Amino acid sequence: MDKTQPHPLFKLATELGPLLVFFAVNAKFHLFVATGAFMVAIVAAMAASYVVTRHVPIMALVTGVIVLVFGTLTLVLHDETFIKVKPTIIYGLFAAVLGGGLLFGRSFIAVMFDQMFNLTPKGWRLLTARWALFFLGMAILNEVIWRTQSTDFWVAFKAFGVIPLTMLFAITQMPLIKRYHLEPASLEASEAEAGDVSKG
Repeated sequence: MDKTQPHPLFKLATELGPLLVFFAVNAKFHLFVATGAFMVAIVAAMAASYVVTRHVPIMALVTGVIVLVFGTLTLVLHDETFIKVKPTIIYGLFAAVLGGGLLFGRSFIAVMFDQMFNLTPKGWRLLTARWALFFLGMAILNEVIWRTQSTDFWVAFKAFGVIPLTMLFAITQMPLIKRYHLEPASLEASEAEAGDVSKG
């Protein structure tokens, strides 16, 4: 089923907006108030995405659920550890799903990124492996930062470090995507050949 593709700026706003809210509220008040604001902003971003596209990306949905769970634990128990370890859980989960899928011959990266392009099976495997390693690295990085740096530094890293790092990594994958990209004509030909074989 085709999904409405939002404007890139809208997509960026729904991803970066909640983080900027988190940073701004933390700077003016403290982490617990910022956590509550972050939870509200995440829900608002998912709602806006659904209203505009009639679809919420799987990564945004999983992230939103984990934010709400760990944010609630942070506020109820008044322990900032939960919100700080939340990114580690998210990145670790994504790495485990992608890496585990490869072990069973599945490339779940296509599902996680709404299959924005068509690649050969080898291309999907390579891209999945790279993103799995990236998420694993981000999980480790988050652990190092929140355990060794101040809360304000960690919040700033979430707001101004995570998105740029992710975008930079995505850009470095473009040569691989171009190398293993399947043109629509080639894709249709492959499907047609498969249909002829099944009829024969």
